[in-house]
Amino acid sequence: MTESIFTTNGLTLSIVLALVGLGVAVVLIRKILASSAGNERMGQIAGAVQEGANAYLSRQTRAVSIIAALMVVAVYVARGGASAIGFIIGAACSLAAGYIGMTIAVRANVRTAQAASVSSHSALKVAFNGGAVTGLLVVALGLLSVAGFYGVMVKLHGTKEAIDALVGLALGSSLISVFARLGGGIYTKAADVGADLVGKNEQNLPEDDPRNPATIADNVGDNVGDCAGMAADVFETYAVSLIGAVLVGFLTVKENATAALAYPFVLCALSLIASILGIGYVNFIKQKSATAALIGGVGVAGVISAILFKVATSSMFPAEVAGKLFNCALVGVVLTFLVVWITNYFTSTHHAPVRRIAKASETGHATNIIAGISVGHHATLMPVLLIAASIWGCYEWAGLYGIAVAVVSMLSMSGIIIALDAFGPITDNAGGIAAMSGLPAGVRQITDELDAVGNTMKAVTKGYAIASAGLAAMVLFGSYVEDLKAYLPGVTMAFDLNNPKVIIGMFIGGLLPFLFTAFCMDAVGNAAGAVVRNVRDQITKFPGILTGKDTPNYKECVDIVTKAALGQMTVPALLPLVFVIGTAFLGKEALGGVLIGTIVTGLFVGIAMTSAGGAWDNAKKYVEEGNHGGKGSFAHQAAVTGDTVGDPYKDTAGPAVNPMIKVVNILAILVIPIMVKLKFFF
Repeated sequence: MTESIFTTNGLTLSIVLALVGLGVAVVLIRKILASSAGNERMGQIAGAVQEGANAYLSRQTRAVSIIAALMVVAVYVARGGASAIGFIIGAACSLAAGYIGMTIAVRANVRTAQAASVSSHSALKVAFNGGAVTGLLVVALGLLSVAGFYGVMVKLHGTKEAIDALVGLALGSSLISVFARLGGGIYTKAADVGADLVGKNEQNLPEDDPRNPATIADNVGDNVGDCAGMAADVFETYAVSLIGAVLVGFLTVKENATAALAYPFVLCALSLIASILGIGYVNFIKQKSATAALIGGVGVAGVISAILFKVATSSMFPAEVAGKLFNCALVGVVLTFLVVWITNYFTSTHHAPVRRIAKASETGHATNIIAGISVGHHATLMPVLLIAASIWGCYEWAGLYGIAVAVVSMLSMSGIIIALDAFGPITDNAGGIAAMSGLPAGVRQITDELDAVGNTMKAVTKGYAIASAGLAAMVLFGSYVEDLKAYLPGVTMAFDLNNPKVIIGMFIGGLLPFLFTAFCMDAVGNAAGAVVRNVRDQITKFPGILTGKDTPNYKECVDIVTKAALGQMTVPALLPLVFVIGTAFLGKEALGGVLIGTIVTGLFVGIAMTSAGGAWDNAKKYVEEGNHGGKGSFAHQAAVTGDTVGDPYKDTAGPAVNPMIKVVNILAILVIPIMVKLKFFF
């Protein structure tokens, strides 16, 4: 069989198309910035949000850089200079994806509010394009960094050393992702919960009322959590999955080895083009509703990806292999749509689960909480069964490499999926700016409608992220086993449940997601309590705030949540490091058990928390639309309580489980050579 151009030039194609993706992102940035930013008052509010977001990210970067510097030294000692350079590249690109995406988002929000004064579709396009910039940056930087670094390392040191160096890049992106997710999540939910508890329940103030001292901090939090945090999160998942597939291909595929190494890069490159076409669909094809437009864009990207995957696979592999690998790639695309559909069902105001929570609010706060927890637990059933079926099918077709192909296929659509996620905070901020600027009620109605869609989209993308993490973690566990075999040839590799070390490891690994999320929830609760006390104090000392006579001190709340987020993100972020290194001294079987336990419980905890949180949020919005008594009713108060409980579920603890699972798996791979040298793994 003659080698395909995809096989011989897969890396070059990936780099070229990644640059195309960056070029399209630049075009969208120019388009957004060219649109009207509204009146002077809107500019002042947007400027305050921009200032707070930039200040927080700058301080977070300085804090994380100290830990990252120590990790660079550790990686250098464990894996050498090439891996240390990879670590720096992964960390820098993860930071860049989040920072640039957030920078555009905080400029798109005010322009979305202004566009809403023209039409709903105009506002939709501005908000979606702002999100699309983040999505394209994530995948383009991810593909460019992995493909570029791998290509250089192969020429300098050869394939084996290049793949070893990629493990450092994976760890760098994962470490930054955990801190970005945690810090941003603590910030956004502390501000949001504090603003809602006093503003809505105690003072009966509307959402984003300028009289609420925490409202600017709340809007800042949407950007540092849902834009910067999510971008770093999915960049890490994207890069780690791509690296995992290359590692598995190198370790397990002996025939068609060159094509197997190039194939993951080709899938990501082709899907990037498909995502760009999907973004074009949302911009140029007008639909009846925002949801139809956004899901339609994902549908276009998915169909085009599948067609391109078929062409590439058929040209890269012999017919008997190509059919099976294409099936695996198709599983990734189909799983994306199914997870999106399932998460939409459990979190949208149009379906029974959210309406059941809203109905439960009529009988009190407790029944609202009970209903929300129930919805979250129910939401785990179908995604887990689908992931299990995907693993089974892909393994039957092409072994561990087949599962890796499905993961890469699923993550290759991150460009347009993240556009949906960032759409949420942009429309949320647009509504806040519209309210604080005193724009007509019709404008706020449009932004509220888009915000409700945005809430569902955020929940959908979090479901997508955690489901893909579960599938990716299976690949990383397989990589751990295969890497052990490479370092310990001739040593029996069996993770037998009769071995007490495996069981001990599974218990420890199963504990980790619960302990990790407990620290996350504590951090949000403590910070939110500080915000509540500050807002109460301001209103007590200056009662003119509620009449509009006095201006709230917004900066006090911003400073409180900034300090809280930075101060409380470190302990949970370092838990995976402590657990992995500590268990590694018990042996390779115990560490393997930790990986299994973390994957299993982390998947359930992540799906349950993100789904319940999204459902609670939209149940509140459903009540605010006039159902079950509407705003100010007893049901509304209960729904607000549910929303405030759900906030750290869906935006802090739940999503942060995703990078945490990956950090555990990558660290396990990273410590193998050290533990082999110390003879703990024999």
